[in-house]
Amino acid sequence: MESAFDLLVRDGLIVALIATSGILLMADWISGKMTGKRIPGTAIAIIAGLLLAYAGGMRTGGSNGIADVGLFSGFALLGGNLLRDFTIVATAMGARFEEMRKAGWSGAVALMFGVIGSFSFGASLAWLGGYTDTRSMATIGAGACTFIVGPVTGAAVGASSDVIALSIAAGVIKSITVTVATPWAARYIRLDNPQSAMVFGGLMGTTSGVAAGLAATDPKLVPYGAITATFYTGLGCLLCPSILYYLLLLIAG
Repeated sequence: MESAFDLLVRDGLIVALIATSGILLMADWISGKMTGKRIPGTAIAIIAGLLLAYAGGMRTGGSNGIADVGLFSGFALLGGNLLRDFTIVATAMGARFEEMRKAGWSGAVALMFGVIGSFSFGASLAWLGGYTDTRSMATIGAGACTFIVGPVTGAAVGASSDVIALSIAAGVIKSITVTVATPWAARYIRLDNPQSAMVFGGLMGTTSGVAAGLAATDPKLVPYGAITATFYTGLGCLLCPSILYYLLLLIAG
């Protein structure tokens, strides 16, 4: 048993991948069986990951969450900057400009308003919550865009780990809210055609929330909303840690 444990610790990345796969499978099962897909499996998996990170940090008194537990040390690499940035690039590369053009100027305007509006709203909430330094405001504002843009921005501007965790939580809450509210709001905002779905995806941005919400509204609209929502993530990763951060620095000091 001791030899087997040493082997698992030595091959920590494999253990982390297996554990992540198990969490994702369980989260997807919970999403389908207990929520009727109203809450996306990715959101449930992220909440589970945050809880595990908190439990690991509390148990060991360390600063790396579940990675401080020897058996799960591979999470330090799996959740590190290299694979995180690779994931972001892969997400952005999944979109094509030719597809984006189908939404016309309305889709482009929706993207800009969506990113800037979410960032401003999140930064304002951060300020009201007592996070008055620019790095924290920018990170939480970026988290209000998506739970991917938040940690990317936090790492870029040098925010603390607890603020980055808050940005992820903000993105998860947004994803769940969009998922649950979309079917109800669709009739009022005329979300019943590909063009409106692309504008909606550009305004909301959270790919998992938009896809799940549109799937509950009309599955045929999912690809159209996902197109601009994917671009939203890439645009947010570009704007939040650069132009929007420096604008916030000029305003807030």
